[in-house]
Amino acid sequence: MERANQFVGQSLAFLDAVERASRAAPLDRPVLVIGERGTGKELIAERLHRLSTRWSGPLVTMNCAALPENLIEAELFGHEAGSFTGASKTRAGRFEEADGGTLFLDELATLSSAAQDRLLRTVEYGEVTRIGASKPISVDVRIVAATNEHLPSLVAKGKFRADLLDRLSFEVVTLPPLRAREGDIALLAEHFGRRMAVELDWPNWPGFDKKAIARLEKYGWPGNVRELRNVVERAVYRAEDPERPVSTINFDPFKSPWALMQGGGGGTATAGDVAAPVEQVAGEEVSTVEEAAAQAVTAAPPTDDFKAAVTEYEKALISDALERARYNQRATAEALGLSYDQLRHAMKRLKLNADPKS
Repeated sequence: MERANQFVGQSLAFLDAVERASRAAPLDRPVLVIGERGTGKELIAERLHRLSTRWSGPLVTMNCAALPENLIEAELFGHEAGSFTGASKTRAGRFEEADGGTLFLDELATLSSAAQDRLLRTVEYGEVTRIGASKPISVDVRIVAATNEHLPSLVAKGKFRADLLDRLSFEVVTLPPLRAREGDIALLAEHFGRRMAVELDWPNWPGFDKKAIARLEKYGWPGNVRELRNVVERAVYRAEDPERPVSTINFDPFKSPWALMQGGGGGTATAGDVAAPVEQVAGEEVSTVEEAAAQAVTAAPPTDDFKAAVTEYEKALISDALERARYNQRATAEALGLSYDQLRHAMKRLKLNADPKS
């Protein structure tokens, strides 16, 4: 089955990283994969395994940050029955499971000092000793490790062993962030959009319109490819007409003009907490929803009826956004951080007219 997050890209920075991994794959040496979250570090680890002489052996993955510190060593190196509280049975660790294959250690920088010591011994001597055991077990494992940290800096701070870094860094593959992959954002958006359209049983894939692509390419993508995939799939899923190019992009599904009513941290919300600045609507610069909210709050007369005040506040927000978007409801919904259906429901509840002339 084709992976949803398979390698897709044509930028030189991306292709160079993939080529570096491909060249290192046949060599039975450790490889470090460096990159921000969502850049595809696990995919590179899979490539290193599949193109190696160990391709028929197991590929075992472990996220070093997913377990508490007191369980990391037992998970990596195994344990004997009764070696600690809760160890009712003898259990092989990830190294033994990966014997003859590849062990991918994600979030390497989170390993404790004690786990680093054990890992160094395993790398140097090719053997592990289960917790509670006295005899070591020989293992034949290639290590691929990944992190988004700058390990030399951690070494300088005394948080990572220099000798372990030396042993693991035969080759270092650094993955570029999506913002540095020229031309790949539109390519990836098309790829993920087409896949989502197939999943939704659309008869054809209409693509994205030019403004949507421009917004995708302008965005900074802190979550990289993983975030792009979520944004694209959400946009396709929310699109109302599968025959028309997808035009509405929502980068933050948590953004909502009703945030002040949700009581997030127990504090008092203000008009400035309502929503992010509205971008361009119908080709013109518009002011922010925050300004509209502030105006609504300032203009609202004193009242003892909280529900009525909230209703008037909601009406003011939506009415102002509708007017600024020239009563284009899809543009209004996007400006307010709502889906089209959410906006329609709110307008119906508040008895707001969609047509200013009627």
